[in-house]
Amino acid sequence: EDWRSRERMWDYTRHGIEFFQKHIPFIEMQPADNLVIGGNYCLAKKNEVYLVYLPYGGKTKLDLTSVTGNFKVRWYNPRTGGELIDASEIEGGSIVDLGDAPSDSDKDWAILVSK
Repeated sequence: EDWRSRERMWDYTRHGIEFFQKHIPFIEMQPADNLVIGGNYCLAKKNEVYLVYLPYGGKTKLDLTSVTGNFKVRWYNPRTGGELIDASEIEGGSIVDLGDAPSDSDKDWAILVSK
């Protein structure tokens, strides 16, 4: 049974690498955990792209008070990989609720918020 947990770990690693390569301008981003609540994590390329990670699921809000424009909110399941799941559109200028996970809301999720 130990081999299954190792296999799962490699799957999660592959999903993460594919997600970052396809969607995240990582080198241009900065840590911005202060923009989210509840012990969650954020990387930001201010006013363009925000990556929020919810390690234990749940809900969070993103502080976009210092930026303007419309942003698309899309969820990514790091356990299964695959395509992003469209959720909503939000507007900068305030603290915004990013909504609910598409499923398994008690598990980890990544949220991509981008123009």
